[in-house]
Amino acid sequence: MADVVVWSEGREHVCAALVDALARLPAGATAGIDLVAGSRAALLCDAAAPGTVLVSARARALAPDVALADLGVHRLADLSPPERLFAADPGAPPRSLGPEAATLPVFRTSFVGRAAALGEVAALAAAERLVTLAGPGGAGKTRLAAQAAAREAIRGARPDGVTWIELGGVTDPDRVVELATDATGVLVDGVLGPLRSLLAGLADRRMLICFDNAEHLVDAVAALADALLAGCPEVTVLVTSREPLDVPGEVVWRVPALEVDEAVALFVTRGAEVRGPDLAPPSADAVRSLCARLDGIPLALELAAAWLRTLSPEQIEAGLDDRFALLTRGPRGAVARQATLAASMAWSHDLLAERERVVLRRLSVFAGAFDADAAVAVCGGDEGAGPGALAALGRLVDQSLVAPADRAGRLRLLESVREYAGARLREAGEEAVTRGRHLAHLLAAARAAAPLLDTDRDAWRARLVDRQDDLRAALAWGLRDDQDGDPTPGRELAAELPWLWHITGHGHEGIATLGRAIARRPHERSLLQARLLVGVALVSDTADPLDLEYDAAQRGLELATEHGDDRLRALCLLLSGVGLLYTDLKGSRVAADDAARLGEATGDAFVAHAAVVLQGILMHLRDEHAEADALLERGSAGLLALGERGVASTALSVRAGGTLLCGDLDGARALARQAVAVAEPLAEAHRVGAACSALALVELAAGDVAMARAALAPVVRLVDRGANALFVPGLARARGLLALHDGDAGEALRWLASETRMPGGAPDTYLAAAALPALAAVQAALGRTADAHATAARALSDGRAIDLPRVVADAFEQQGWLALDAGDEDKAIALHQQALGVRIEHGLRAPAVDSLEALGVLCAATDRPDMAARALRAAAAARAASGIVGPPLRRPPSDVDAGTDVGDEPALPLDDALAYVRRAWGPRRRPGAGWGSLTPTEVEVVRLAVEGLSNPEIGAKLYMSRSTVKTHLSHVFAKVGVANRTELAAAAPEHLHRDRAR
Repeated sequence: MADVVVWSEGREHVCAALVDALARLPAGATAGIDLVAGSRAALLCDAAAPGTVLVSARARALAPDVALADLGVHRLADLSPPERLFAADPGAPPRSLGPEAATLPVFRTSFVGRAAALGEVAALAAAERLVTLAGPGGAGKTRLAAQAAAREAIRGARPDGVTWIELGGVTDPDRVVELATDATGVLVDGVLGPLRSLLAGLADRRMLICFDNAEHLVDAVAALADALLAGCPEVTVLVTSREPLDVPGEVVWRVPALEVDEAVALFVTRGAEVRGPDLAPPSADAVRSLCARLDGIPLALELAAAWLRTLSPEQIEAGLDDRFALLTRGPRGAVARQATLAASMAWSHDLLAERERVVLRRLSVFAGAFDADAAVAVCGGDEGAGPGALAALGRLVDQSLVAPADRAGRLRLLESVREYAGARLREAGEEAVTRGRHLAHLLAAARAAAPLLDTDRDAWRARLVDRQDDLRAALAWGLRDDQDGDPTPGRELAAELPWLWHITGHGHEGIATLGRAIARRPHERSLLQARLLVGVALVSDTADPLDLEYDAAQRGLELATEHGDDRLRALCLLLSGVGLLYTDLKGSRVAADDAARLGEATGDAFVAHAAVVLQGILMHLRDEHAEADALLERGSAGLLALGERGVASTALSVRAGGTLLCGDLDGARALARQAVAVAEPLAEAHRVGAACSALALVELAAGDVAMARAALAPVVRLVDRGANALFVPGLARARGLLALHDGDAGEALRWLASETRMPGGAPDTYLAAAALPALAAVQAALGRTADAHATAARALSDGRAIDLPRVVADAFEQQGWLALDAGDEDKAIALHQQALGVRIEHGLRAPAVDSLEALGVLCAATDRPDMAARALRAAAAARAASGIVGPPLRRPPSDVDAGTDVGDEPALPLDDALAYVRRAWGPRRRPGAGWGSLTPTEVEVVRLAVEGLSNPEIGAKLYMSRSTVKTHLSHVFAKVGVANRTELAAAAPEHLHRDRAR
């Protein structure tokens, strides 16, 4: 049985077995136990909660019968891969890295030495806002910063996360902010752009953001760090760079070389990892001499140690002599240490076989991680590397020149090695051909993934997102302005990627890249040009939908028609319909119908299903909800089967709104929650924000303000910073209604007013029209009566012009309240009756309850207490049954039952109550006498009296008291000039007798 190591109270003990190790520890001891080889017992002890003995999985495997608690998988502070831990008498959980540190890099080698340096850097990260670790390449900046970040995470000081952002493969300065939004999970709004979205999203977060290898992007990183310091008071920035950022408030910590003892420890540790157990350890004197020669530079030491399998330290030192003689003349310090590293890499490079040197320099074109297939495709294919490229790649991994990436099976170049290899690539005159192969490989990969767009969009997105850094590098090369050759490959790659920009929320990047691709052949009328134009329309859908989407789709449609590409025509028609949705519903429906037919005919499942969703949205806007729901359900189901989340989430959000209008709160909530769940993996403000807004509106309808606020939490930071620039349908209305429920009418006014304005200043879209009635209500509540009248009139005009029945009804309702405020009760009655008529006609049961309640209030205001009581009781019963509360303004009086004769009469069913208030009375614009002066209720009383019913029988039929029937008959007798029932029956008009005959 192998020996185990116990670390406790700062001392190490070796025991023959796990049982012995556990037995020798006193009760309540804190300890770590691991195997002797590569022992991490001290690290385990540091991670153990007080009074807990942590045991590694490999030590536990030696004694499976020993009773230990399985603590699950944990990642320790050395940033090694996650491992399973066990404990004897476990107490609190181990101090390990949680999900808030998930982006920190994984290291498969141990962290050696630099305890004092780590303590200093960790203390600075805890106390300062901006810390830069500056030093030459290979000095160990990355590892030191990562270990300090891990300490911050484990001590729990950054509850909102410790985020690591690798900049080594990034060439475009604009990408720095986008990488930060991706890494922190901040939703990017297409209008605000990445920087303002990031600052809004991090405004109140307590987190640490680390930028690694910033020297080639120092201006961009400096600008971002400065903005974060100014706008995000609890965000700390940690940077590694070869030069400081030169930003006010920056603390620069110069990374020193390793002390001799630390350098020796690192060399010996790495050497032991490659030599294996059968080789004798190297001479201590030779190792110290070599470490001194290598200036304590960690990367140089690791490169040298990688050769210990075949060379002795003496041979390594001798081999370095020539390189040092050439490269290390001059003053000591950082410049000399950089020359030492260059000499180390040059020496390692010289020892490689020619095929390995070729592969190494060609790998420098990869901006991110790569797999073996990609490496062979880009580096092989000629006499320089050929079929041996894969074997050469394995050799480079053995020599530590190519490193494992975070994910198993993928590889990467360290930034210092990439720079060195890139210089060798240019010296060999191979950059153009290698970058051409790189572009061709990515184009082939994108084309190979394209069928997934029709079957599994989640898989397509994952495959392309994995290659984003390399896709950007290839596009930058293929579309460069000074390109003398054919830009077609770069243009073709751009044409494959619009869905990537659309789905990931990088709309402005996509529009700019597609614009460069179009500009390379501005007058071309090829099918490729058509695809690029359609790409602009597609990306614009969530970034800049007004004008640009429709215009680009129409230009693409013209070219697609010229080339007879019906599949592309179908997508153009769909995007044209979406572009028209905001301003021309009829034109949008024509385009949607054409797209649906052509999508079906060409077998384009996305277009076919998305066109059905567009048809459903248009029917929803017209308040034809039964048909709309069927279309939206069918379209979203088809899209979800494809893995298409964006349009599907929109369809679900619209269904939620329609279901709520029809009075089904539970169904609406389920659909809205599904919309959020479908959209969330996209992490994109337009889709996620719209879904969260739909859910918030449902929760507000239920009266649950806390849940509504929680639903908006993922986007509220963007809202607070974005003001009127945001384009997320429903978001401002949700914030406005939330403010109303909180009693802040001024804040509600601000948000509802912003919903009436669209990006680009486009007036009176359906979105603006839908927000106008609520805006009018708030203006009235604030005493801005003239504004309220104008807004309600604009809502009525827009609703009629765009054909939005719900907006028309809502406008009538607001005008009715304004009429009541002005003392014109007849006009108020007429307007609320009109609103109710529209709502009943379109099955809008939830707003119909609002109308019922409003008419009940009017009954109370016009001295009809019995009618008021019945209407308001029925409305209250309907609200209790549905769970949908009333609007926050215009609450009905609480004492309407006072002095009525309805007694314990049960509440009317909703449909009966709606019929009751519609027939009971209308506006009093009738003659003062004669049969034409009778109200609808009086007509009903006459009809039943003519039939011979008694007063109690009439009251039972019409839900009124006996005394109310008597009052109505007295009014009728006076109006028509009769004295009793007999004269009434004789004088009644013929149509009332016809009613009796029927």
